[in-house]
Amino acid sequence: MKRIILFILTNLAVMLVLSVVAQVTGLDRWLAARGGDLTGLLAMAALFGFGGALISLAMSKWMAKRAMGVQVIETPANPEQEWLVSTVRALAAQARIGMPEVGVFDSPQPNAFATGARRNAALVAVSSGLLRSMSRSEVEAVLGHEITHVANGDMVTLTLIQGVVNTFVIFLSRIVGGIVDRALSRDGEGRGGFGYFITVMVMQVIFGVLANMIVMAFSRYREFRADAGGAQLAGRNNMIGALERLKMAHAPALPTQMAAFGISGGLGTGLRRLFMSHPPLEERIAALQSHA
Repeated sequence: MKRIILFILTNLAVMLVLSVVAQVTGLDRWLAARGGDLTGLLAMAALFGFGGALISLAMSKWMAKRAMGVQVIETPANPEQEWLVSTVRALAAQARIGMPEVGVFDSPQPNAFATGARRNAALVAVSSGLLRSMSRSEVEAVLGHEITHVANGDMVTLTLIQGVVNTFVIFLSRIVGGIVDRALSRDGEGRGGFGYFITVMVMQVIFGVLANMIVMAFSRYREFRADAGGAQLAGRNNMIGALERLKMAHAPALPTQMAAFGISGGLGTGLRRLFMSHPPLEERIAALQSHA
């Protein structure tokens, strides 16, 4: 889940920088002065929208390593690291992808993630808490889950979806900005002034929050697929056991304000579910059991 949060935060930061650049260079004002030329605006929105998503994808592995303090295993220093690297190598061969980088990050919570711009140049990292709290068969299932994310090209698909929603966020926020700008001007002709810039920034945040519901929906869907892949690579009972272990590790439930950021994805009720990147562990376990 952390890779999704990092990806979205990076994407939002890049989008904000690109929006400021558009204002500083006069591109926004140029479009507003021409009545919001829709063809030019859509082209700019697509360029910035997909540009932000692609830059986030290119930075994903670098950002994950530094944000999580991942120590990449260049040469295994102990039997546990040897087993970890050899297990990832075997799973990658089964999934027919290139050998990923393997790393460990210090965290008491059981966690793992995979990221990277290419399926043959990915990073798979696990927390020290996961290695301590799970059996090797359960760790193997978690690694199979992460390898499946890589094999399915989930980060690339997520990037394309993010690029599309970014495009519409940029496009619609500037349409609304142009309407407000013209309404505030004395002659009814927008000039892309301060009111336009503020409106665009506010609407970009609002539309961005709504658009992330689409990204989160895809993220939840791909978790079920990754669970199925982990079950195929490492055994269904091992995958169910790993999810059960995660469920126990996160009881009692996280506080409400933090629930969406837990590995279990929160409580999954009401409007809150629309912003969850992961389905609740109960649903993931039930999905695996129903396909037994």
